[in-house]
Amino acid sequence: MEVLNKIAVDNLRHYLQIPSVHPNVDYDECVELLQTIGKDLSLPVEVIFVKPKKPVVIITWKGQRPELKSILLNSHMDVVPVFEEEWKYKPFSAEIVDGKIYGRGAQDMKSIGIQYLEAIRRLKLEGHTFKRTIYVCFVPDEEIGGEDGMNLFVQTEFFKKMNVGASLDESVATEKKEFRVFYGEKNCWQFTIHCKGPTGHGSLLLERTSGEKVTHLLNKVYEYRNGQKRLMGGDPSNIFGNIASINCTKIRGGVQDNVIPQEIAISFDCRIPSSYNHKEFEDMLSQWCTEAGGDCDIEYHQKDEPVLDTSIDESNIFWNAFRRAAEKSKIQFIHRYVVELQTVDICGRLEFLPLGSHQSTTLQFYCTLTTNI
Repeated sequence: MEVLNKIAVDNLRHYLQIPSVHPNVDYDECVELLQTIGKDLSLPVEVIFVKPKKPVVIITWKGQRPELKSILLNSHMDVVPVFEEEWKYKPFSAEIVDGKIYGRGAQDMKSIGIQYLEAIRRLKLEGHTFKRTIYVCFVPDEEIGGEDGMNLFVQTEFFKKMNVGASLDESVATEKKEFRVFYGEKNCWQFTIHCKGPTGHGSLLLERTSGEKVTHLLNKVYEYRNGQKRLMGGDPSNIFGNIASINCTKIRGGVQDNVIPQEIAISFDCRIPSSYNHKEFEDMLSQWCTEAGGDCDIEYHQKDEPVLDTSIDESNIFWNAFRRAAEKSKIQFIHRYVVELQTVDICGRLEFLPLGSHQSTTLQFYCTLTTNI
Protein backbone atom coordinates (compact mmCIF):
# COMPACT_ATOMS: atom_id res chain seq x y z
CA MET A 1 0.00 0.00 0.00
CA GLU A 2 2.84 2.41 0.78
CA VAL A 3 4.23 1.84 -2.71
CA LEU A 4 0.85 2.62 -4.28
CA ASN A 5 0.48 5.72 -2.13
CA LYS A 6 3.89 6.96 -3.22
CA ILE A 7 3.05 6.39 -6.89
CA ALA A 8 -0.21 8.32 -6.51
CA VAL A 9 1.45 11.25 -4.74
CA ASP A 10 4.36 11.36 -7.18
CA ASN A 11 2.03 11.36 -10.18
CA LEU A 12 -0.14 14.09 -8.69
CA ARG A 13 2.85 16.27 -7.82
CA HIS A 14 4.32 15.79 -11.31
CA TYR A 15 0.99 16.79 -12.85
CA LEU A 16 0.69 19.87 -10.60
CA GLN A 17 4.23 20.95 -11.48
CA ILE A 18 3.29 21.27 -15.15
CA PRO A 19 2.33 24.95 -15.71
CA SER A 20 -0.62 24.30 -18.02
CA VAL A 21 -1.81 27.82 -17.31
CA HIS A 22 -3.65 30.27 -19.53
CA PRO A 23 -3.07 32.04 -21.79
CA ASN A 24 -1.32 30.05 -24.55
CA VAL A 25 -1.21 26.70 -22.76
CA ASP A 26 1.38 24.16 -23.87
CA TYR A 27 -0.22 20.76 -23.22
CA ASP A 28 2.74 18.65 -24.37
CA GLU A 29 4.00 17.83 -20.87
CA CYS A 30 0.51 16.89 -19.70
CA VAL A 31 0.08 14.54 -22.65
CA GLU A 32 3.47 12.92 -22.06
CA LEU A 33 2.74 12.32 -18.38
CA LEU A 34 -0.69 10.82 -19.09
CA GLN A 35 0.75 8.59 -21.79
CA THR A 36 3.36 7.36 -19.31
CA ILE A 37 0.74 6.63 -16.65
CA GLY A 38 -1.50 4.89 -19.17
CA LYS A 39 1.37 2.68 -20.28
CA ASP A 40 2.17 1.90 -16.64
CA LEU A 41 -1.46 0.79 -16.21
CA SER A 42 -1.26 -1.34 -19.39
CA LEU A 43 -4.13 0.66 -20.87
CA PRO A 44 -4.30 2.09 -24.40
CA VAL A 45 -3.91 5.86 -24.67
CA GLU A 46 -5.15 7.85 -27.64
CA VAL A 47 -4.58 11.52 -28.31
CA ILE A 48 -7.11 13.34 -30.47
CA PHE A 49 -6.20 16.82 -31.68
CA VAL A 50 -9.50 18.64 -32.07
CA LYS A 51 -7.43 21.62 -33.21
CA PRO A 52 -3.69 22.20 -33.51
CA LYS A 53 -2.18 22.31 -30.01
CA LYS A 54 -5.55 21.30 -28.50
CA PRO A 55 -5.18 17.62 -27.54
CA VAL A 56 -7.77 15.40 -25.87
CA VAL A 57 -6.24 12.41 -24.08
CA ILE A 58 -8.39 9.27 -23.76
CA ILE A 59 -7.32 6.30 -21.62
CA THR A 60 -9.53 3.25 -22.12
CA TRP A 61 -10.27 0.35 -19.78
CA LYS A 62 -12.27 -1.99 -21.98
CA GLY A 63 -15.26 -3.72 -20.41
CA GLN A 64 -16.43 -7.31 -20.74
CA ARG A 65 -19.44 -6.10 -22.71
CA PRO A 66 -18.22 -3.12 -24.74
CA GLU A 67 -21.55 -2.89 -26.56
CA LEU A 68 -23.11 -1.50 -23.38
CA LYS A 69 -23.24 2.22 -22.71
CA SER A 70 -19.86 3.31 -21.37
CA ILE A 71 -18.76 5.36 -18.36
CA LEU A 72 -16.82 8.58 -18.95
CA LEU A 73 -14.57 9.99 -16.21
CA ASN A 74 -13.79 13.49 -17.42
CA SER A 75 -11.34 16.15 -16.26
CA HIS A 76 -9.44 19.06 -17.76
CA MET A 77 -5.72 19.70 -18.01
CA ASP A 78 -5.68 23.50 -17.95
CA VAL A 79 -5.64 25.82 -14.96
CA VAL A 80 -6.45 29.49 -14.51
CA PRO A 81 -3.74 32.18 -14.26
CA VAL A 82 -2.04 32.81 -10.93
CA PHE A 83 -0.73 35.84 -9.07
CA GLU A 84 2.38 34.22 -7.66
CA GLU A 85 3.08 37.03 -5.20
CA GLU A 86 -0.17 36.16 -3.40
CA TRP A 87 0.86 32.55 -2.82
CA LYS A 88 2.66 31.36 0.29
CA TYR A 89 3.99 28.38 -1.68
CA LYS A 90 4.89 28.56 -5.35
CA PRO A 91 1.80 27.59 -7.35
CA PHE A 92 3.61 25.07 -9.56
CA SER A 93 5.97 23.58 -6.98
CA ALA A 94 3.46 21.07 -5.53
CA GLU A 95 5.08 21.44 -2.12
CA ILE A 96 3.95 19.09 0.64
CA VAL A 97 3.38 20.83 3.98
CA ASP A 98 1.66 19.16 6.94
CA GLY A 99 0.15 16.46 4.77
CA LYS A 100 -1.18 18.89 2.15
CA ILE A 101 -0.05 19.31 -1.45
CA TYR A 102 -0.19 22.97 -2.47
CA GLY A 103 -0.51 24.00 -6.09
CA ARG A 104 -2.68 25.50 -8.80
CA GLY A 105 -4.93 22.68 -9.99
CA ALA A 106 -4.85 20.78 -6.69
CA GLN A 107 -8.64 21.19 -6.59
CA ASP A 108 -9.58 22.34 -10.08
CA MET A 109 -9.02 19.73 -11.21
CA LYS A 110 -5.77 17.81 -11.63
CA SER A 111 -6.21 15.90 -8.40
CA ILE A 112 -9.46 14.39 -9.70
CA GLY A 113 -7.84 13.24 -12.93
CA ILE A 114 -5.08 11.47 -11.01
CA GLN A 115 -7.63 9.98 -8.60
CA TYR A 116 -9.41 8.37 -11.55
CA LEU A 117 -6.20 6.73 -12.73
CA GLU A 118 -4.91 5.68 -9.33
CA ALA A 119 -8.30 4.15 -8.48
CA ILE A 120 -8.08 2.13 -11.68
CA ARG A 121 -4.55 1.04 -10.77
CA ARG A 122 -5.78 -0.41 -7.47
CA LEU A 123 -8.86 -2.01 -8.99
CA LYS A 124 -6.75 -3.73 -11.62
CA LEU A 125 -4.27 -4.99 -9.03
CA GLU A 126 -7.17 -6.42 -7.02
CA GLY A 127 -8.35 -8.29 -10.11
CA HIS A 128 -11.55 -6.37 -10.74
CA THR A 129 -13.17 -6.29 -14.17
CA PHE A 130 -16.33 -4.51 -15.27
CA LYS A 131 -19.05 -5.04 -17.82
CA ARG A 132 -18.92 -1.51 -19.16
CA THR A 133 -15.97 0.17 -20.81
CA ILE A 134 -14.52 3.04 -18.78
CA TYR A 135 -13.00 6.04 -20.54
CA VAL A 136 -10.78 8.47 -18.64
CA CYS A 137 -10.72 11.70 -20.59
CA PHE A 138 -8.47 14.75 -20.22
CA VAL A 139 -9.60 17.81 -22.18
CA PRO A 140 -8.02 21.22 -22.91
CA ASP A 141 -9.29 24.77 -22.50
CA GLU A 142 -12.11 24.10 -20.02
CA GLU A 143 -11.18 27.22 -18.06
CA ILE A 144 -11.85 29.46 -21.08
CA GLY A 145 -15.12 27.88 -22.14
CA GLY A 146 -14.08 24.62 -23.78
CA GLU A 147 -14.90 25.82 -27.30
CA ASP A 148 -11.66 24.33 -28.61
CA GLY A 149 -11.81 21.39 -26.22
CA MET A 150 -14.83 19.37 -25.12
CA ASN A 151 -17.18 21.29 -27.42
CA LEU A 152 -15.27 20.05 -30.47
CA PHE A 153 -14.49 16.61 -29.07
CA VAL A 154 -18.16 15.65 -28.62
CA GLN A 155 -18.66 16.29 -32.33
CA THR A 156 -16.01 13.77 -33.40
CA GLU A 157 -16.67 10.23 -34.62
CA PHE A 158 -14.35 9.00 -31.88
CA PHE A 159 -16.62 10.38 -29.20
CA LYS A 160 -19.76 9.05 -30.85
CA LYS A 161 -18.24 5.56 -30.92
CA MET A 162 -17.52 5.81 -27.19
CA ASN A 163 -21.28 5.38 -26.66
CA VAL A 164 -21.28 7.26 -23.35
CA GLY A 165 -24.11 6.49 -20.94
CA ALA A 166 -22.99 8.41 -17.85
CA SER A 167 -20.24 10.85 -17.05
CA LEU A 168 -18.56 12.13 -13.90
CA ASP A 169 -16.90 15.52 -14.01
CA GLU A 170 -15.72 18.20 -11.62
CA SER A 171 -17.48 19.56 -8.58
CA VAL A 172 -16.44 21.75 -5.65
CA ALA A 173 -14.34 20.94 -2.61
CA THR A 174 -15.93 20.78 0.81
CA GLU A 175 -14.78 20.81 4.41
CA LYS A 176 -18.04 19.30 5.64
CA LYS A 177 -19.11 15.68 6.02
CA GLU A 178 -21.74 16.10 3.34
CA PHE A 179 -20.66 16.16 -0.29
CA ARG A 180 -22.50 17.90 -3.09
CA VAL A 181 -23.79 15.86 -6.01
CA PHE A 182 -24.54 18.09 -8.98
CA TYR A 183 -27.23 16.67 -11.22
CA GLY A 184 -27.97 19.69 -13.40
CA GLU A 185 -26.35 22.78 -14.83
CA LYS A 186 -27.67 26.30 -14.66
CA ASN A 187 -28.00 27.98 -18.03
CA CYS A 188 -25.78 30.98 -18.65
CA TRP A 189 -27.33 34.13 -20.07
CA GLN A 190 -25.04 37.10 -20.67
CA PHE A 191 -26.47 40.22 -22.25
CA THR A 192 -26.18 43.98 -22.59
CA ILE A 193 -29.12 46.38 -22.43
CA HIS A 194 -28.53 49.50 -24.53
CA CYS A 195 -30.50 52.35 -22.93
CA LYS A 196 -30.98 55.33 -25.24
CA GLY A 197 -32.42 58.78 -24.63
CA PRO A 198 -32.07 62.46 -25.51
CA THR A 199 -28.68 64.09 -25.17
CA GLY A 200 -27.95 67.65 -24.14
CA HIS A 201 -26.04 69.89 -21.78
CA GLY A 202 -25.63 68.63 -18.22
CA SER A 203 -27.48 71.69 -16.86
CA LEU A 204 -30.77 70.52 -18.42
CA LEU A 205 -33.45 68.29 -16.88
CA LEU A 206 -34.49 66.28 -19.93
CA GLU A 207 -37.18 63.59 -19.87
CA ARG A 208 -36.63 59.85 -20.40
CA THR A 209 -32.84 60.09 -20.35
CA SER A 210 -30.61 57.05 -20.65
CA GLY A 211 -29.59 57.46 -17.01
CA GLU A 212 -33.20 57.33 -15.80
CA LYS A 213 -33.79 54.16 -17.79
CA VAL A 214 -30.66 52.58 -16.35
CA THR A 215 -31.85 53.49 -12.84
CA HIS A 216 -35.24 51.85 -13.43
CA LEU A 217 -33.64 48.69 -14.84
CA LEU A 218 -31.11 48.36 -12.05
CA ASN A 219 -33.87 48.77 -9.46
CA LYS A 220 -35.84 45.96 -11.15
CA VAL A 221 -32.79 43.71 -11.42
CA TYR A 222 -31.79 44.10 -7.79
CA GLU A 223 -35.37 43.73 -6.57
CA TYR A 224 -35.45 40.38 -8.38
CA ARG A 225 -31.96 39.51 -7.14
CA ASN A 226 -32.93 40.22 -3.53
CA GLY A 227 -35.91 37.92 -3.93
CA GLN A 228 -33.60 35.11 -5.05
CA LYS A 229 -31.28 35.83 -2.11
CA ARG A 230 -34.18 35.43 0.29
CA LEU A 231 -34.82 31.98 -1.17
CA MET A 232 -31.28 31.04 -0.06
CA GLY A 233 -32.34 31.42 3.56
CA GLY A 234 -29.06 33.02 4.61
CA ASP A 235 -26.97 30.01 3.55
CA PRO A 236 -24.47 30.97 0.79
CA SER A 237 -24.12 27.33 -0.27
CA ASN A 238 -27.75 27.40 -1.42
CA ILE A 239 -26.59 29.26 -4.53
CA PHE A 240 -26.09 25.71 -5.83
CA GLY A 241 -29.81 25.07 -5.36
CA ASN A 242 -32.86 25.89 -7.47
CA ILE A 243 -32.08 29.61 -7.47
CA ALA A 244 -31.32 32.06 -10.28
CA SER A 245 -28.51 34.60 -10.05
CA ILE A 246 -28.21 37.92 -11.85
CA ASN A 247 -25.44 40.50 -11.51
CA CYS A 248 -24.53 43.73 -13.24
CA THR A 249 -21.00 43.25 -14.57
CA LYS A 250 -20.33 46.34 -16.72
CA ILE A 251 -21.68 49.87 -17.19
CA ARG A 252 -20.48 51.98 -20.12
CA GLY A 253 -21.51 55.37 -21.47
CA GLY A 254 -20.88 59.08 -21.75
CA VAL A 255 -18.38 61.23 -23.60
CA GLN A 256 -17.64 64.03 -21.14
CA ASP A 257 -18.71 65.25 -17.71
CA ASN A 258 -21.09 68.02 -18.81
CA VAL A 259 -22.99 66.12 -21.52
CA ILE A 260 -26.01 63.86 -20.89
CA PRO A 261 -25.13 60.57 -22.62
CA GLN A 262 -27.28 59.51 -25.54
CA GLU A 263 -26.68 55.87 -24.62
CA ILE A 264 -25.64 53.93 -21.54
CA ALA A 265 -25.00 50.20 -21.86
CA ILE A 266 -25.34 47.88 -18.87
CA SER A 267 -24.21 44.26 -19.01
CA PHE A 268 -25.43 41.35 -16.91
CA ASP A 269 -24.52 37.76 -16.11
CA CYS A 270 -27.40 35.39 -15.27
CA ARG A 271 -27.43 31.72 -14.24
CA ILE A 272 -30.88 30.17 -14.61
CA PRO A 273 -31.89 26.68 -13.41
CA SER A 274 -33.50 24.49 -16.05
CA SER A 275 -36.59 24.28 -13.84
CA TYR A 276 -37.28 27.98 -14.45
CA ASN A 277 -39.47 28.95 -17.39
CA HIS A 278 -36.93 30.56 -19.71
CA LYS A 279 -39.59 32.19 -21.90
CA GLU A 280 -41.13 33.86 -18.85
CA PHE A 281 -37.67 35.03 -17.73
CA GLU A 282 -37.02 36.59 -21.14
CA ASP A 283 -40.48 38.19 -21.16
CA MET A 284 -39.73 39.65 -17.72
CA LEU A 285 -36.56 41.30 -19.04
CA SER A 286 -38.45 42.73 -22.02
CA GLN A 287 -41.18 44.05 -19.73
CA TRP A 288 -38.59 45.81 -17.59
CA CYS A 289 -37.22 47.50 -20.71
CA THR A 290 -40.70 48.66 -21.72
CA GLU A 291 -41.42 49.99 -18.22
CA ALA A 292 -38.10 51.86 -18.25
CA GLY A 293 -39.46 54.08 -21.03
CA GLY A 294 -38.68 52.17 -24.18
CA ASP A 295 -35.73 52.45 -26.52
CA CYS A 296 -33.92 49.85 -24.41
CA ASP A 297 -32.58 47.07 -26.61
CA ILE A 298 -31.28 43.74 -25.30
CA GLU A 299 -28.19 42.29 -27.00
CA TYR A 300 -27.56 38.67 -26.01
CA HIS A 301 -23.94 37.49 -25.95
CA GLN A 302 -24.74 34.04 -24.57
CA LYS A 303 -28.15 32.47 -24.16
CA ASP A 304 -27.98 28.79 -23.26
CA GLU A 305 -30.94 26.59 -24.06
CA PRO A 306 -32.40 24.60 -21.16
CA VAL A 307 -30.70 21.23 -20.61
CA LEU A 308 -32.55 18.35 -19.02
CA ASP A 309 -31.35 17.49 -15.53
CA THR A 310 -29.94 14.06 -14.74
CA SER A 311 -32.68 11.92 -13.26
CA ILE A 312 -31.95 11.09 -9.61
CA ASP A 313 -34.70 8.58 -9.04
CA GLU A 314 -35.08 4.82 -9.41
CA SER A 315 -35.52 5.11 -13.19
CA ASN A 316 -31.83 5.93 -13.71
CA ILE A 317 -29.64 2.82 -13.45
CA PHE A 318 -26.48 4.91 -13.32
CA TRP A 319 -27.79 7.02 -10.45
CA ASN A 320 -28.86 3.89 -8.58
CA ALA A 321 -25.39 2.39 -8.92
CA PHE A 322 -23.80 5.63 -7.78
CA ARG A 323 -26.14 5.96 -4.80
CA ARG A 324 -25.57 2.36 -3.68
CA ALA A 325 -21.80 2.80 -3.89
CA ALA A 326 -22.01 5.99 -1.82
CA GLU A 327 -24.19 4.32 0.79
CA LYS A 328 -21.82 1.36 0.98
CA SER A 329 -18.94 3.76 1.64
CA LYS A 330 -21.07 5.66 4.19
CA ILE A 331 -20.84 8.84 2.12
CA GLN A 332 -23.55 11.42 2.72
CA PHE A 333 -24.43 13.84 -0.02
CA ILE A 334 -26.88 16.57 -0.92
CA HIS A 335 -28.28 17.28 -4.38
CA ARG A 336 -27.35 20.54 -6.02
CA TYR A 337 -27.23 22.42 -9.32
CA VAL A 338 -23.83 23.30 -10.66
CA VAL A 339 -23.53 27.06 -11.17
CA GLU A 340 -21.10 26.85 -14.06
CA LEU A 341 -19.51 23.96 -15.88
CA GLN A 342 -17.78 24.76 -19.14
CA THR A 343 -17.76 21.25 -20.57
CA VAL A 344 -20.72 20.38 -22.73
CA ASP A 345 -23.67 18.46 -21.29
CA ILE A 346 -23.15 15.13 -23.01
CA CYS A 347 -25.70 12.74 -21.59
CA GLY A 348 -27.44 13.43 -18.26
CA ARG A 349 -24.31 14.24 -16.38
CA LEU A 350 -23.60 13.30 -12.80
CA GLU A 351 -20.99 15.40 -11.04
CA PHE A 352 -19.36 14.48 -7.77
CA LEU A 353 -16.17 15.26 -5.91
CA PRO A 354 -15.83 13.21 -2.73
CA LEU A 355 -12.23 14.22 -2.12
CA GLY A 356 -10.25 17.37 -1.39
CA SER A 357 -10.36 20.40 0.88
CA HIS A 358 -9.98 24.11 0.57
CA GLN A 359 -9.60 27.25 2.64
CA SER A 360 -11.55 30.21 1.34
CA THR A 361 -9.60 32.65 3.51
CA THR A 362 -6.42 32.38 1.45
CA LEU A 363 -5.32 31.89 -2.12
CA GLN A 364 -3.56 28.65 -1.26
CA PHE A 365 -5.26 25.73 -3.00
CA TYR A 366 -4.40 22.30 -1.74
CA CYS A 367 -5.60 18.73 -1.40
CA THR A 368 -4.85 16.47 1.52
CA LEU A 369 -2.79 13.35 1.04
CA THR A 370 -5.06 11.19 3.19
CA THR A 371 -8.17 11.86 1.13
CA ASN A 372 -6.44 11.54 -2.22
CA ILE A 373 -4.83 8.17 -1.56
